Amino acid sequence: MTDETIGSVGYRDVPAEQGGAASRTWWDANAEEYLDEHGDFLGAVDFCWCPEGLRESEAHLLGDLDGRRVLEVGAGAAQCSRWLASRGVEVVATDVSGGMLATGARLNAATGVAVPLVQADARRLPFADGSFDVAFTSFGAIPFVPDAAAIHREAARVLRPGGAWVFSVTHPSRWAFPDDPSEHGLTANRSYFDRRPYVETDTAGRVTYAEYHRTFGDHVREVVGAGLVVEDVVEPEWPVDNQEVWGGWGPVRGAYLPGTAIFRTRRAS
Repeated sequence: MTDETIGSVGYRDVPAEQGGAASRTWWDANAEEYLDEHGDFLGAVDFCWCPEGLRESEAHLLGDLDGRRVLEVGAGAAQCSRWLASRGVEVVATDVSGGMLATGARLNAATGVAVPLVQADARRLPFADGSFDVAFTSFGAIPFVPDAAAIHREAARVLRPGGAWVFSVTHPSRWAFPDDPSEHGLTANRSYFDRRPYVETDTAGRVTYAEYHRTFGDHVREVVGAGLVVEDVVEPEWPVDNQEVWGGWGPVRGAYLPGTAIFRTRRAS
């Protein structure tokens, strides 16, 4: 959203239906700009978990995928799914944004690595129970809805018993600090326990963007409540050779504060 169309920004409560619906419109409008800014870092056929640059090729957080059916939730342009498909994995990519999926279709054509693209709300996946062995999202869906517990329940529903659900999100501790990649972002200025979402509105007062904070305890309770077991939480360190600045992420803050949390969970057998 351009400065001319922003009415207000800040942390405040908004009706859940407005905050939850805003992300689709925002990502539709900003898909091209997002990829212009971050496309080189993400790659067209690559699996990046976070701004720290942790790749699945080195992390192996999804485990052995031989013969497994995989679902990506909140896939954006499906770079991660495309990387998996290039290695012979059967994978389906979903996203709520038609704009992001359109960019994914163009990348399918440009790279020659095509993955199925399905438009779907992560809280209402159009798949039968027990359809997948592994599901994952890299910064998709979870931060942009007020009811992330519904996403975890859907992930658990479409997984076979014992199936893995792996997701990366902004590290919860970051919400106590300004979203600033410089030294100014190293001093806490709000309560970690303030769960009001970050909200942008247009000049007419309509919610155009909402991002939701959950504490570590919130994430764990929502996952466990969905019938999933937490196996690990990975907090990637900032590599010394990564000079990328991505919103509030960058080498200055990365040297002191965690920026990402990756939860490895599994559906109970």
